[in-house]
Amino acid sequence: MEYIGACCCGEVQVKLTLPNSLHSYQPRACDCDFCMAQKTAYLSDLNGVLEVFHQHKLEGIYQGSEQAIFWQCKACHNLILVSCEFASGVKGAVNAGVFSQKYTIGSAVYVSPKMLSPQEKRERWQSVWLTVNFQP
Repeated sequence: MEYIGACCCGEVQVKLTLPNSLHSYQPRACDCDFCMAQKTAYLSDLNGVLEVFHQHKLEGIYQGSEQAIFWQCKACHNLILVSCEFASGVKGAVNAGVFSQKYTIGSAVYVSPKMLSPQEKRERWQSVWLTVNFQP
């Protein structure tokens, strides 16, 4: 199933393709200071794909273990996704908020990746994150 979302100013759009309906997913809210301040909860599925349009309108921020990049819109500073590059390609999780204007999304469950080692984080991300494709 395909879902279209955007940042609050509309400059950055995303297309999320999931094997199941969006309302069947439970977003994960990270309890680190950065994500808590952003009030962000993430969606991902190992078998899903996220296309991110207008990559040049994004800016990257490193947090925590500095292994992943948090991408936000340069104009409105809305956090769009978090990604990490692996040998198999770019994987990531999308901010559920970019879909909340159009779709019903379940309540978030809190997770604590800060309790994991840097290696454990990468292993976890590789096992649950989406394939991410950045488009011009």
